[in-house]
Amino acid sequence: MNYFLILITGALLLSSNAQAADVVMSLAQQRSLGVVVAPIGKNTLLSSRRFPAEIVIPVGQERIVSAPQSGLIDQLQVAAGQTVKQGQVIAHLISPDLLSLQRDYLQALTQEKLAAKALTRDTELLQHGVIAQRRYFEAESAHDEASANLAQRKQALKLAGVSDGAIAKLTPSAGMASGLSLVAPISGQVLEQMVTTGQRVDMATPLYRIAKLSPLWLEIHAPLEGLPFVKEGMQVQIPKLHASGRLIAVIRSVNKADQTLHLRAEVTNGAEKLSPGQFVEAEIKLDGQAQYFSVPKSALARQGNNALIFVQTKTGFKPTKVTVISEQGDETVIDAPFAGGENIAVTGISAIKGTWLGLGGE
Repeated sequence: MNYFLILITGALLLSSNAQAADVVMSLAQQRSLGVVVAPIGKNTLLSSRRFPAEIVIPVGQERIVSAPQSGLIDQLQVAAGQTVKQGQVIAHLISPDLLSLQRDYLQALTQEKLAAKALTRDTELLQHGVIAQRRYFEAESAHDEASANLAQRKQALKLAGVSDGAIAKLTPSAGMASGLSLVAPISGQVLEQMVTTGQRVDMATPLYRIAKLSPLWLEIHAPLEGLPFVKEGMQVQIPKLHASGRLIAVIRSVNKADQTLHLRAEVTNGAEKLSPGQFVEAEIKLDGQAQYFSVPKSALARQGNNALIFVQTKTGFKPTKVTVISEQGDETVIDAPFAGGENIAVTGISAIKGTWLGLGGE
């Protein structure tokens, strides 16, 4: 009867306080019970390893400047490697198609003005009872149709790359332009020049590739086993280039070829030292409050939802509560308040636990 009372009492003490009294056990007793100790090792799955990564341009920071119309490139203002500002003229295109678009716009503009005058006249006549209401409705419909046609022609010019200011200045008396100035859509660096002066191009032919190069993204491939340890906001470093940033995405998609985890970091410090397409080695700095260690699965003692490690002391062992992060094969990764130089029991755990719970008593 005393045996069961001792067992229940010990179990209750364990579940209520994992940091219970030390287990007194001499070296001779340890040897006789088959207890073996080994130094605990810090988990190095992520913290002290470097992983292959590629520098890429973030989504939204890159633009392709294309020819809005077919024609002849008669001027190029910038080349690869130069820095440009948004709205800066970078090329000039001569296009016969642009003349047709301007002609159609001017015709639509004239028709809209005539329809507007006719509507104004019929509105006054209707108010004086000179015309029937039906004629007014016909004038109103004609004006709406002319306005819609003008809006369509104006939109065609805007799609061709003509600015609102240039369209506003376009009048029958002002004449039509045979060329079109192309401007940089964003501020950044010209990464690629795809045409030469004097080259004829079709509509949508790429001319330049421009990108903003700060910040940059770092696409990292890490071991799949590291998934429990990583989270957004962790610091990432590129040691050789003295650049750093933070994780912004843990992509839950595994590379089938090498079973690696895809992580994305945003590099904000030292981005000027990096180039898109460059391959580098990255380090992930784990949360400073968490300390991960690798122990054999046999070193764990369990009681309900609690997991414990028996740390060797001068008189025996000290039971210490730990948090299990992951289990892979015979190895278990734990989060525990250790310094990293402690010796822990790796075999004979049942004997230590029994002594702790008082099973060896009378």
